[in-house]
Amino acid sequence: MLQDRVVVVTGASRGIGAATAKLLAAHGAAVVVNYHGSEAAAHQVVAAIEAAGGRAVALRADVRDRAQVEAMVKRAAGELGPVDTLVLNASIQFPIVPFVDYEWADFEAKLVGELGAAFHCVKAVVPGMIERGSGCIIAVSSGLSRHPGPGFCAHSTAKSGLDAFAKSLALELGRHGIRVNVVAPGLTITDATAFMPEEHKQAMARMTPLGRNALPEDVAGVVLAMAVDATAFVTGAYVPVSGGTLMP
Repeated sequence: MLQDRVVVVTGASRGIGAATAKLLAAHGAAVVVNYHGSEAAAHQVVAAIEAAGGRAVALRADVRDRAQVEAMVKRAAGELGPVDTLVLNASIQFPIVPFVDYEWADFEAKLVGELGAAFHCVKAVVPGMIERGSGCIIAVSSGLSRHPGPGFCAHSTAKSGLDAFAKSLALELGRHGIRVNVVAPGLTITDATAFMPEEHKQAMARMTPLGRNALPEDVAGVVLAMAVDATAFVTGAYVPVSGGTLMP
């Protein structure tokens, strides 16, 4: 379904990003596995893709840095071809504390980092998409952007900003044949949620209509659905991957 497509997945060394890179490659895409600090894990993702007969390359870039993003996209084009699909998956770390205990520096770092990463990546790939008259951008947000939780004020605010950014892009870039959509996971079992007590995860699963928490592969499947040509008339959408806990 993605034959001849070149995809950049940011933050793809583990979790949702790794599952997405593998699934898109399994459907024919050549995939850039972007990473920042987890080099060994990124190369393991590439090795898994290649072992399954796919094409991939691991490229390091701090997506908060414009120059590094531009260099990554240029190298991707040289090794795999022009980028026609971008998955904004990289998430900036943040402290989980009540608002009254939050420091502005931490709050600012999350907001600026999250939105800067999206801005720089889109800026780097959109000129080529406009030139070719087509493109696909998928932002991985969070159900917390619409239903915040205690301690997640910075994350909820940053992801809400990402949602608004994606809608603005969908509006402005649609005339160039570029689609922009948001995929919003609920609680997903990854190393990023390993800190949560098991009883909390089980409670969340019991409250979910489908009776379980998400796995990275669940989110990857929806990213795939938003990337394929079969959804070519879908843009500006916000798609929850929450097992039914979020029904907009």
